[in-house]
Amino acid sequence: MPQIERKPARPALPELLAPAGNLEKLKTAVHYGADAVYLGGKQFSLRQKAGNFSLSEMEEARDFLRPRGVKLYVAVNIFAHNDDFLGLDDYARQLDSLGIDALIVADPGIFNRIRRLSPKTPIHLSTQANITNLDAARFWFAIGAKRLNLARELSLTELQEIRAGVAGELEVFAHGALCISYSGRCMLSNYMVGRDANRGECAHPCRYGYALVEEKRPGHYFPVEEDGRGAYIFNSRDLCLLPRLPLLISARIDALKIEGRMKSVYYVGGATRVYRAALDYLANIPVEAWAEPENIVMPPEFMAEIARVGSRGVSENFFFGRPGPEDMLYDATKTTQLYEPVALVREAGKTPLIEARTRFAVGDEIEYLPPGLATIPARVAALVDAKGANQPLVNPGQTARLHTHPALPQAMKYGLFRRLHQEATGEN
Repeated sequence: MPQIERKPARPALPELLAPAGNLEKLKTAVHYGADAVYLGGKQFSLRQKAGNFSLSEMEEARDFLRPRGVKLYVAVNIFAHNDDFLGLDDYARQLDSLGIDALIVADPGIFNRIRRLSPKTPIHLSTQANITNLDAARFWFAIGAKRLNLARELSLTELQEIRAGVAGELEVFAHGALCISYSGRCMLSNYMVGRDANRGECAHPCRYGYALVEEKRPGHYFPVEEDGRGAYIFNSRDLCLLPRLPLLISARIDALKIEGRMKSVYYVGGATRVYRAALDYLANIPVEAWAEPENIVMPPEFMAEIARVGSRGVSENFFFGRPGPEDMLYDATKTTQLYEPVALVREAGKTPLIEARTRFAVGDEIEYLPPGLATIPARVAALVDAKGANQPLVNPGQTARLHTHPALPQAMKYGLFRRLHQEATGEN
């Protein structure tokens, strides 16, 4: 029989899942193109130092998301001790009544309890559950998980093998902070400051600067160095799989997750914006390119723009092999940030109402960030307060009507303004 030539097919785009530490970040993530957001409540969630959501705020979030077609996932992902189960049943029933789209769970006991109390609520398994192999994936799907967020310690080959062996939804982290512990299950915070990272209280000691002190010479500190590169011995670079999106899409990953519930609204909006633009770009390349996804190269402007969001430098982690010293940031807690947030749009219009995020003044050069990769430069022409008085500058938290040259009628509610970091420009 003659062979039938198979034409390449355009693969489905994965869901873009963004973090929401509070309502402001949630709405900004949606503005910049998130398909779904994840958040935590006031209890039972890792990242307890994030703003987090009361039940009434979750209800407000749900009502904001539903008409926009964006899904809502709530993290109930601590590793529970016996006393952590106090109040869990009531909390699960309350979440069930909200009609959220899924719960994110790591602990098998919590998983079992929620399956019993809320059998219709989908459960997504957290990366904390350490799914590193096909049999583990099959196990969790067999007992009722709808989606698995696979361990960050997997290579592309391992992701492909798991995908080939299961039919359920698979999610991977594509961007954000990395822990040096296995899938975030770290005990440093417990031992150093008495805060349990696995119950949401991480103090992030992996980002501290360290020094050596000799016990008979208190107060005399000596730098701890590794290969002459400094004293941040636990400080990993941030994950960034943006250049590898074609391979993740070709591997039929169902969702790409951005880490960052404790990050700023500028980070959340900026990272979501770039990954949305990248996915939209890939949705429109010629279908023939998908016959060889390994040869699809993302244009350099995508990485240039993600660099402006800020990071500790970037790493592809385990994607093509084990990470090494080049994936650590030994000489600082983070890399130099070239850009800084200026303001968030509270009301759209030719002279938008903005809330300042840093001190800025009339005459400053700023940029507006619309959805997509393009930016719109402008100069601050005037700042007008609620009483109609002109102000020479605004401070963080203050609101004003922003007049720019040129005018920016494109400025939309929840949009962001930024500028070159004043330290980078040498200005005060």
